[in-house]
Amino acid sequence: MSVAIGDITASRRELSTDRPLSLAILAMGGQGGAVLADWIVALAEANGYFAQATSVPGVAQRTGATIYYVEMVPARDGVHPVLSLMPMPGDVDIVLAAEFMEAGRAILRGLVTPDRTTFIASTHRALAVVEKEKPGDGRANSGAVIDASDVSAKRIVAFDMEEIAQRCGTMISASMFGALAGADVLPFSQQAFEAVIGSGGRGAQQSLNAFRIALDTTRNDVATAVETTAAAPAILPANTGYPQLDSILQRLRDEFPEAAQAMLFAGSRRLLAYQDHRYVHDYLDRVGFFAAINRQRPGDTPELTIAAAKHIANAMAFDDVINVASLKTTSARFDRTRREQSVADDQLIYTTEFMHPRGEEMTGTLPRALGAVIERRPRLMQALDRLVNRGRRIQTGSITGFLLLYLLAGLRRFRRGTLRYARETAHLERWLAFARHCVAIDYAFAVEVLNCRRLVKGYSDTHARGQSKFDRVIAAAGLIVGRPGSVLWLQNLKTAALADEKGDALEGALRTLASAYDGVSGKR
Repeated sequence: MSVAIGDITASRRELSTDRPLSLAILAMGGQGGAVLADWIVALAEANGYFAQATSVPGVAQRTGATIYYVEMVPARDGVHPVLSLMPMPGDVDIVLAAEFMEAGRAILRGLVTPDRTTFIASTHRALAVVEKEKPGDGRANSGAVIDASDVSAKRIVAFDMEEIAQRCGTMISASMFGALAGADVLPFSQQAFEAVIGSGGRGAQQSLNAFRIALDTTRNDVATAVETTAAAPAILPANTGYPQLDSILQRLRDEFPEAAQAMLFAGSRRLLAYQDHRYVHDYLDRVGFFAAINRQRPGDTPELTIAAAKHIANAMAFDDVINVASLKTTSARFDRTRREQSVADDQLIYTTEFMHPRGEEMTGTLPRALGAVIERRPRLMQALDRLVNRGRRIQTGSITGFLLLYLLAGLRRFRRGTLRYARETAHLERWLAFARHCVAIDYAFAVEVLNCRRLVKGYSDTHARGQSKFDRVIAAAGLIVGRPGSVLWLQNLKTAALADEKGDALEGALRTLASAYDGVSGKR
């Protein structure tokens, strides 16, 4: 009998009955999954094992991970190993997942079993497209993966391996390799692991650094399931070293409940960077009304003030053309880009910004009277829109590209005179007037009215859609305030508005509300 393998013919070779050691790696594009599989194969072969690696690619970088599958068995003369090309449910010894939801998918596929599998997973999240596209919080529930992994695996090693990799300036594959070594599930020494990485040439030292940190984290039992404890409450600093911000700090301590001060300070910092210190005091004046209500209710948690502090700050820091240009030209953004892309100090990086302004953004940046005149003339408005409403690519790494956005950001000093500022401020004041009206009728309902502001977010078309849904919800709220069950109805409307981009869920919720309360439609 002869068995043909490629162009090699083996005559009467014995087929191995040894059970191979199997590893499945789930990684997305750009995470170094292929490198990790190659390292494992090289490690096995350098230590007298026969190893085979295969891969099953996903649909795309974030709609499906690639599964790299490795099997290894001790090499024996005259004996040919029998290895599988893909992982089978219930038959995998080690599963490595380079992202936490991919860990959950490994469990769903049956690759993780309690009698056999050592489960190594990074707890960081790289959000999928379906998670990002929802207007509200579309993130998948990590807690479900935690619960499933507790009962699905023989042993779990889980911590943030991406953070270690970024800290060391390398890919997550290096820290995953370290977690694999630290778990002591392969019959190879630490020196053997390090020798494989050390032979890689450029970037080997950074990978070794991440490898060793992950190895120590695993061996010292620092590796745990996802941290589920609540974050410690933010503490107001004693001072900032900036006189204007210190005066704001003092006002927070003097006029507002302690439980709301951290949120107010965060809002103040944001608005100081957005406009100026006078703008911050305008913000505190608006929140002050709700703080006074809470002072009249000393036994209650100041949830009204906290909601006002959060959502009024967001409403006042609306994303206009000036703010977008400012965000794209800050030194912090360039530093973050270099850090995320692992750019060395002696390397250059050029960022290309894709800009697609509409005519409305341009008129909104003009002085109030001029912008309004243009918008009242349809032909003039159409001509302006044809001129500006097309995609542009601007390199902020070049002098001309940077100066264009930098000068546009410098228009911040004139923001209060723009048409967009006038409209946003009028919309803000109508919302706050309604919230103040609701406080006298139903405190809990007023809190929900303030929380509805989270429907408005983003820029351009996204902002317009969110504001339209917000207006419909507030219109319906005005018709049910003071009625039985109004708080629950308003919460349901807010949830429906956040459920999808088009607003189909909100439309259905409003019809349901109209059937419960005659005449309620939310339409304007």
